[in-house]
Parts: sequence; structure tokens; C-alpha cells
Amino acid sequence: TYKTFPTRKVRNGTPQPWPEDPQYGKVSIDKKYTDILEKHQSAAFLVIHDGKLLYEDYFAGYNSHSLTNSWSMAKSIISLLVGVAIKEGKIKSVNQEVADFLPEYAGTGLKIRHLLTMSSGINFKEQYINPYGYTAKALYGRDLKTLNSKYRVNHVPGQYFIYLSGNTQVLGFLLIKATGRNLSDYASEKIWRKIGAENPAYWSLDETGGTEKAFCCFHSNARDFARIGQLMLQHGIWGNDTIISPSYFNASTSLSKIKLLEGGRNDRYGYQWWIAHYKGLDITYARGIAGQYIITIPAKNLIIVRLGKKRDDTKIKGHSKDFYEYVD
Repeated sequence: TYKTFPTRKVRNGTPQPWPEDPQYGKVSIDKKYTDILEKHQSAAFLVIHDGKLLYEDYFAGYNSHSLTNSWSMAKSIISLLVGVAIKEGKIKSVNQEVADFLPEYAGTGLKIRHLLTMSSGINFKEQYINPYGYTAKALYGRDLKTLNSKYRVNHVPGQYFIYLSGNTQVLGFLLIKATGRNLSDYASEKIWRKIGAENPAYWSLDETGGTEKAFCCFHSNARDFARIGQLMLQHGIWGNDTIISPSYFNASTSLSKIKLLEGGRNDRYGYQWWIAHYKGLDITYARGIAGQYIITIPAKNLIIVRLGKKRDDTKIKGHSKDFYEYVD
């Protein structure tokens, strides 16, 4: 899709290639799992262990430099950028009023943390089939600002987890206002260059020279996406550089204290990061609609990246069935 929509380059700096694990090229995956990878039309499957490349495989003509769409994994990148802006003092805290940057939300009680935790109360609708739904209009439209202006805070913020791409787009507008930069340039300087990406990334825009689709469409490859996972394993620190503060990192990867619509407490989401507990392991991950994953398992110092065209939409405790299969 980077060829379909206008994009802005997220420039990389000095590449920091992954060192190879001694077992790289020697380990294999059981056939029942490679069958799953092929069934879901995978493009890439990669494993980093102890900061080293342990395993990678590519499918259907893709390779280690092929660009693919992050889809909603971009939401997790936006979360990191909010953390950067807070550390730099451009945003006071997650409890700051959104209206301080976007006056159209004055009087709503909407705070930055409500957007981060998907509890804004804004009447976006997350529909992927309906061509008149917000996500279709945001993906294919040419004016995100005008589109977003049509939606209102019509429920008390901070109560219920409702996954809405529009929340992340509002965060994108807020970051642009807070930093005075477009998202691609800010991401390049504050994250992409620092983590040693080997290739530039490309972020889709609503129109040529326009605004980044913050909720999706950050195009990169498996090895460079894995660097986002490594940054998370290192608690937001890269080398001697604390990119996001420990307090923001900890909040990002902790369950937000809101309720699920179906009842009970939120058991799956932090600040634009998915959270799972599986087989005794705490797992934090980024997720895209077609089965894009950056999975981090701190207890094993492990990163899994899977990119491709399909996922298993069967949900188990809010997580897609194939997520568990890739962890297995």
C-alpha cells in the first residue's frame, strides 16, 4: 500500500545490523507451525533472542528489505512518540487536557490518557467492511482533519475500553501541534535513527504533503520492526539514550484501569499496546489487522515479528488465535 497512497519518508540514520545468534540458519520450526504461516499468507516471520537474530523466514517473494504495511502496529509507534514528547516537556503528562492542543475538545473532559487507553468516549465506529465507516473514510479519504471534526465526545471519557482508530488519529494531530513537527520527521529523529534502522520507513498520508495516517500504515520490514520490540525489551532505552521515561514505559505496558463493554476489568490493553498473560509469561505486543505482530516476551528476552496478509479472527480473551500460535 505504500505504492497506493502518498507517503512521507521516515529517514534512518547509521544502520545497526542485527548480530546473528550462533544457531542462526540451523534452527527450524515444526511443520504444523509453518503450515499456519503459509495458511495466513505470511510475508515474514522473525525471531530475535538476547539481542541476536535467531531465525527468519520470508514467503511469496518477500525478503529482509521488503516494505509491508504495519496497519495498526503504527498505534504503538504513536504511543512511543507521546512518551518522547512528554519526556521533552512538549506534553506535560498523560493527564493533560486534549483541549490544550486541540481546542475543539474544550469542555469534554478528554485527557491524553483517554486516547492512549482507547477510552475516549468519542463516537468513532471501528468498521472494516462498511465503506461509510470511519476507518474506510480515514484510509481512503484525503482530509483527515475534516473527517475527524465530524465526531464528538458523547460518552464520559475514561470508563470503557472501546478500540477506535480515530483515537490514535487524534493523538497524531495532538503530537503535530505539541511538537511543531510532522509525525514522520519526529519519528525519524526521536526513534528510527536512534534504534539503528537499516532502511527508511514510509508513512502514508491523507494527501500529497498532508497528514500522516497515525492509526495505521507505517511501512517497514521485519528486521526494522523488530527494533521497536528491542526498544520495548530495553524499557524505552537504547544504548545511553533514555528515549521514553521509565514511568511512561511502565504505564504503557500495564493494564489501564478501565472496564470492558462485555463486563469486567480491562485485561488486554495499556497505552496503545496489547497485553497478554499466556503460559505464565507476560507479553506486550503491537498488532495489525492482517496479522502484523511485534511480540515482546521480557522473561525470555525474546521478540517475534510476523508480517503478512491474513490472521485468524477467532478471539481468545481479546487476542487473535494466531497470536497464540506464533508465541507457541
